[in-house]
Amino acid sequence: MAGRFRTKIVTEFAAAHLLRGYPGICSRLHGHNWKVDVVVVSSELDEIGMGMDFRDIKAATNALIGALDHRNLNDLPPFDKINPTAENISAYIFKGLSKELNNERVQMDSVTIWETERACVTYSEE
Repeated sequence: MAGRFRTKIVTEFAAAHLLRGYPGICSRLHGHNWKVDVVVVSSELDEIGMGMDFRDIKAATNALIGALDHRNLNDLPPFDKINPTAENISAYIFKGLSKELNNERVQMDSVTIWETERACVTYSEE
């Protein structure tokens, strides 16, 4: 079996949201300091021995989440149509980063969104 390298960065953004149709206090506008874990996987290394540079993963991630930072997520597409749940946010970031980072050597593995220090969702695709 071939070895695989999982490369992970951690970053964060702050944003408000409310959950439409939720039967509780999360239906009111509130905010989080969201932590974001991004993992890419590679089975080959480049000419200097890296799967993907941490800096490149973090730059792409920060560019994507920069549009969410200090915003009301409910005002932004696609969350103006779908609820900005941790599940939907993690899928949104995963799909956006897949377009930026996937190549012949490296593929997105997962995105984990931490809503609090004790509650997170991980999105990945098979």
